[in-house]
Order: sequence, then structure tokens, then C-alpha cells
Amino acid sequence: MRGLPAVAFTGGSRPVSVVRLRQAAKESVSGLPREFWWLWTSTLVNRLGGFVATFLAMYLTVDRGYSAMFAGLVGALHGLGGAVSAVVAGVLTDRLGRRPTLLVAQLSTAVTVAVLGFVQDPVAIAVVACLVGMTSNASRPAVQAMIADIVAPGDRVRAFALNYWAINLGFAVSAAAAGLIARHGYLTLFLADAGMTLLCAVIVFGKVPESRPERERAAEGVVADAPEREVGLGAVLRDRRFMAVVALSFLVATLIQQAFVALPVAMGADGLSSTDFGVAIATNGVLIVAVQIPVTRFLEHRDPAPLLMVSALLTGAGFGLTAFAGSVGMYALAVMVWTVGEIINSPTQMGLVARLSPTHGRGRYQGMYTLSWSLASLIAPLAGGAVMDRFGADALWAASAVVGLVAAGGYVALGRALRSRPAAGGGSEGGVDVGADADAGGASVAASTSASAPAGEVGAASEGGAGAASEGGAGAASGAGVPAVGAGSQ
Repeated sequence: MRGLPAVAFTGGSRPVSVVRLRQAAKESVSGLPREFWWLWTSTLVNRLGGFVATFLAMYLTVDRGYSAMFAGLVGALHGLGGAVSAVVAGVLTDRLGRRPTLLVAQLSTAVTVAVLGFVQDPVAIAVVACLVGMTSNASRPAVQAMIADIVAPGDRVRAFALNYWAINLGFAVSAAAAGLIARHGYLTLFLADAGMTLLCAVIVFGKVPESRPERERAAEGVVADAPEREVGLGAVLRDRRFMAVVALSFLVATLIQQAFVALPVAMGADGLSSTDFGVAIATNGVLIVAVQIPVTRFLEHRDPAPLLMVSALLTGAGFGLTAFAGSVGMYALAVMVWTVGEIINSPTQMGLVARLSPTHGRGRYQGMYTLSWSLASLIAPLAGGAVMDRFGADALWAASAVVGLVAAGGYVALGRALRSRPAAGGGSEGGVDVGADADAGGASVAASTSASAPAGEVGAASEGGAGAASEGGAGAASGAGVPAVGAGSQ
């Protein structure tokens, strides 16, 4: 009897499934540092209170009585503020540190959101909304750089997926709660958002230490051989492979942003109500919360380029399928298709960005990546509306399918470019270079910064990666043939 497996005594397959589910859940969350979970908690708290951005247009048109055009202008200014802060916050993340940038962003967001609830003059509303977009988006480069600092290379895709899952879980809950809170007045909604943002800042202040890797210092009485070269924005812009990722990210983001302007307009033109749109778009959040984590377990140890190609195809196909939709069920089916593409794209692409970023330039790199989404949120509604007005909704959905194909082809070319130039550290990591190269204008950093970090310090450059020789621009050596995503271990 000793040789029989334990499941032989379960009396059926159902307990075995429960055991497997528990094991899968344990593997999905195990091995990540405590600091990551506090950062994850702060993200969840922040998104649980993310009421204002979701209901800003409804607040302006229904509660304040402004026109849809004014609401669109305010939304555009909100996006413009986010685009500006993406780059500025990326620089501050590298210069001041992740934690100070994150705290300043969260405290500023709490203040500006609260002020937005009180101002009544249309010009003041537009200005403050721009400031809200600027302050709220400033935290993203810091959070993403911090995750890259404190999580081992092989666990980063999973960590980014968990953080993305928290964002969508918080969004789903906050969207439902906001409707109830708004019954007591929109001012309550604004103040609740500000309060949750303050709570997020308290968590970061009390539980999340600074993670920025220190530059190498000379030992006592010993002069350093050569100081690291500064990673400026010019170096980021000259990194052609990384900027290709940013450009492709922008294309995919312009597709996803159509879900929040063009999609409800198209559904309204088909005679469907706002409730019908809510049901269809809710499919996006529910699907992400349900399958993001198990799908990521399948993705995290695979070459990112083919995955990103598939994600672009699915995203384009999903929006292209919208041209054939006429009922809530068909619209929901189209949403499901492009949501699967989003689920694949987000953690995979963020993991690739982290690996292409030099250690001491992560803030700038993440800021530039964030800019691709900020610009998409600004440009996509304008472009989508213009195409729909002039050529009709079907033309927009057909164009979306074409954009998905173009992005997929771009990811194929990117994969070839990455494999053709192996990492300088000596390992190929599945053929994908994980460090900034000479195109970054000499922005690569020293092979190891662990000498400058005290033992146990969060963000020590060694990062515990098995076989990870460097997380800077010099490349990361690993076992031959191991895919770029998931090459290391905690």
C-alpha cells in the first residue's frame, strides 16, 4: 500500500481536481518577495478607489450639465496630463528613487482628485482634470520599475500578471461600488477616491522600502575603475529595439482604447442601451480576473515574440469581429476575443520591457512604455471618432483588424531582430537579448551592482536569479536554450 499514490483513496476525480487547483494557486503566488505583495496590496487598494476616472464623463454631463463635447475635451486633457507625466515620472523614478516618486504621485493624486470634486468653473475643471491625469499616471513607471527591481527575472512575468490582475479586480469592484456611492452625491465619490489613494500612500510609506539599485561605490581606500554612464532619455530613444516595442505597444493600445469610446457609440447606433454596453464590457474584466493567472503560468517560460504576435492577432480579430455584431451576445463574444489578446499581451510585454531596460534606466524605460498607452488614450478616441463619422463603424472595425495584422508582423520582425543579436553576457536566453545594446548610446550598465547593496536589501542587483549575471544593459546569462521569459528563479 505504501506504493499507491495518495489520490487512490480520494474516491473519485473531484478531490484530485481540487488538489490540482490548490497546487496551481500555490505555484502562482509562491516565491515572490514580501515587498512585492505589499506593493501589490497598494495597487489593489488604489484601484478599489479608482472611481473618478471611470465616471468623470458621466459626472460632467449628468451632474454638472455640460455638453458631451466639453466632457470629451476634459477627457482629452486628462489623457494629455498622463502623457506628459509618463516621461517626467520615469526620469524622477531613476533620479529621486521609486518610493519618493510613488509617494509624491499618490499624495498629489489625492489632493487633485479632492479639489476636482469642489471646483465648478469649466476652465478650473479642465485644468484640474489635466492635473489629475498627470498625478495619477505618474505612479506607473515607479511601480513597474520597482517590480523589476525586487522580483527575480524568472518571476517577473508572473509578478506583472498578478499586478495587472489586481488592477482589473479593483476596477471591477470600484465600477460596481461607484454607482452606489454616487447616489449620495458625486462629491462623496471624489472624496472616497482621494481617501483610498491616501491609504495607498500610507501602505507604501509604511511597508514598501526603496528598491532602486545603488550605483557601484569604491571600497574604502580604493578608487572605482569606471563610473557608470548616465542613462538619459536620448539613450532610450536611440535604443531601436526598445522603441520598436513602444511603437508596437502603441498600435495594440489604440485598438484596446476603442472599447471605451467607439464601442459604446457603435452599440448605441445598433439600438442597444448603456446597460447592454455595461454587460458586454463587463466580459472584459470578468475574463481577466478569471483566467489571467492560469494563463500566465502557461506564458511565463516561453519566448515573448510569438506570444505578442498571437496577442496582436487576437486583439485585431476581436475588434474586427465587432463589424458583424448586432446583439449583446455577439458584442460580448467580440470582447472575449480581444480580451484574450490583452491577457496575453500585458504581462508578456511588460516582462520584455523590464528585460530590455538597463538597471539604472528602468524608470525612463518604463516611463516611455507608459507613454505609449497614454498617447493611445489621447489619440485613439479622436481617430476612432473621425473614422466612424466619415466612413462608418464597419470601416473602423476593418481598420482595427488591419492594425492588428500590422502589429503582429512587427512582433515577428522584432523577434528576429532580438534573436539575431545575442546578449552580451554570453547567454542567449532563448535567443532574446535582454539588455540595452549599443543602440542605446552606451547606456548599458556594469555587470553587477550587488557590491553596493547591503545584504538583504530590496532590489539588490543580483536579484536572486539563477544564472542571471546582470540585469543591466550588459545582458543576462542563463542556461542555453532557456526562453527569455522565465529564465531565472527566485
